[in-house]
Amino acid sequence: MQITVLAGGVGGSRFVRGVREECARRWPDGHGGTEASVTVIVNTGDDIWLAGVRLMPDFDSLLYSLAGVNDTERGWGRAGETERVAAELREWGAGWPWFTLGDLDLGTHLARTAWLRDGATPSEVAHRLQQRWPLGVHLIPATDTEVDTDVLVADPDKLDGEREMHFQEWWTRYRATLPAIAFRQRNIETARPAPGVVEAIVGADIVLIAPSNPVVSIGTILSVPGIREALAETSAPVVGVSPIIGGKVVRGMADACLPVIGVETSAEGVGRHYGSRSTGGLLDGWLVDETDAAALAPLEAIGLTAASVPLWMRDLDTSADLAGAALDLAV
Repeated sequence: MQITVLAGGVGGSRFVRGVREECARRWPDGHGGTEASVTVIVNTGDDIWLAGVRLMPDFDSLLYSLAGVNDTERGWGRAGETERVAAELREWGAGWPWFTLGDLDLGTHLARTAWLRDGATPSEVAHRLQQRWPLGVHLIPATDTEVDTDVLVADPDKLDGEREMHFQEWWTRYRATLPAIAFRQRNIETARPAPGVVEAIVGADIVLIAPSNPVVSIGTILSVPGIREALAETSAPVVGVSPIIGGKVVRGMADACLPVIGVETSAEGVGRHYGSRSTGGLLDGWLVDETDAAALAPLEAIGLTAASVPLWMRDLDTSADLAGAALDLAV
């Protein structure tokens, strides 16, 4: 069984852990793992150069979570983290004082940057980083091209009333409170899928879309030329999980992103945005929460196979149950 997941962010990390656990339960290998093969295509639109090092936040969140070394309270970074280097950087006026790099996390960034400077590609670096821990899952960056996301925001102090900033500044410093006008991924027109991405989609038995931000996570992955085409080509069923429950975001600030692309902040709205593959869209199936069961009939009317199940991922068991529901819907 080959399962491919498109994911980004904390919600994506929790979902992938659930997929790994559910696969171990359904197709055990007798050693605590699974005979199924799980490949995760990871959003790279949040990536950034900061203080001379390359950060890949979504990849690292997945890496740490699957390795069991993540900070479960904050939802990001390493457990047992210290911030001495960040404090020293602030004293020097280097980097962003409001964007803290933990010391353990910084070790990852330094290793990545050293390998990149030596000529390795991001996907080659990703492979090296995964050798440290037995993840039970294969992570691939969506692209080796730097497609960092910029946000065009309204700024009445500017002559044209607009200014542009990196997504991380808009998201972390301003908490997405500045009205966004557009999201732009650098170099996206010339980007290509990283090695193994297209093969993982076309060769999959099931493709899952994690409950990640539809605009800046899944949207960035789909914007890489060749990935949406691979999803159209694959014979595997494509099933997505709504990141919206009862009209509210589960985590993060997708509600500040969706209106920018004209999508309603609702399970039905995001399902319609992705669309049915039978009519040129992305999905075959769409999972919504039980509180959004009223959306099932309208979604099925546009060609989606839809189901309502509990979507809250409170722990490993509930994450595995959600992954199981997605796998069942695919079957």
